[in-house]
Amino acid sequence: MYKCFLVGTGGFAGAVLRYLIGLVPVKETMLFPVKTFLINITGCILIGFITALVSNKFQLAPGLVLFLKTGVCGGFTTFSTFSLETSDLIKNGHAEIAVLYAVLSVVTGICAIFLIQYFTTR
Repeated sequence: MYKCFLVGTGGFAGAVLRYLIGLVPVKETMLFPVKTFLINITGCILIGFITALVSNKFQLAPGLVLFLKTGVCGGFTTFSTFSLETSDLIKNGHAEIAVLYAVLSVVTGICAIFLIQYFTTR
């Protein structure tokens, strides 16, 4: 139950942070979703930094790692976890699976949203 509390608390913090960043006024003169892009990349940097610290034998409490990686990064953006998993597949010699995972995740996700929106607005 303690681990669930850590993940839930971190998820709350990450989700609220994402919401607050979304409120920052940005002049978007093009269609590119700048805030979402920056949130996703920031999440990738954060989860990459945490993973690098832990893999370099830096002493972080397991609860803190769970809070930050699964909780905060997960609540902030699942894109960070997706990117970490893809990176791990490549690093472990599974580049083909990584490409398949990345392409299928993006294409399937976009198609799923498009289809749901298409069929629910008819």
